[in-house]
Amino acid sequence: MEYFIKLPISKNDIEKLEIGDVVFLSGEIFTARDAAHKRLVNDLSNNMSPIDLTNQTIYYVGPCPAPSNHVIGSAGPTTSARMDKYTKKLLENGLKGMIGKGPRDSFINEAIKENKAIYFIACGGAGALLAKSIIEIEEIAYKDLGTESIKRLKICNFPAIVAVYSRGDSLFGM
Repeated sequence: MEYFIKLPISKNDIEKLEIGDVVFLSGEIFTARDAAHKRLVNDLSNNMSPIDLTNQTIYYVGPCPAPSNHVIGSAGPTTSARMDKYTKKLLENGLKGMIGKGPRDSFINEAIKENKAIYFIACGGAGALLAKSIIEIEEIAYKDLGTESIKRLKICNFPAIVAVYSRGDSLFGM
């Protein structure tokens, strides 16, 4: 099935989505990769988070600088498994959606189920094409991390596929 989803994602949208569904996401998401995840989890542990994760979606991306006349440079997904050690804490703090590439560890699939969340995959190697769905960018936190800082993106019809749905099963069979 194909769905057009408005973000932040609702409980109803999460519950209706099945493995393999194609979605076109529109609204606001945050970016974060390894270094930002580590710092964010540390900040959450100290009650100092720079963002409210409630019902939010994080895209595992460190976008390239924007060429002239573009909002953003290439913005393809990074390998999601690198964020697995931080993900459970983020889900426990309200995160509902994640976008990346590749399979997740089985304990993440279980955490997705426990927190009624969802994991989407985007097409690796298509960063320039995915960047066309990004219409605004704003740096939010950890500016010292450069391209890996946390950014807020406004997206329109960003294409993704449901890889782990709210009942914990995975497109990857894990």
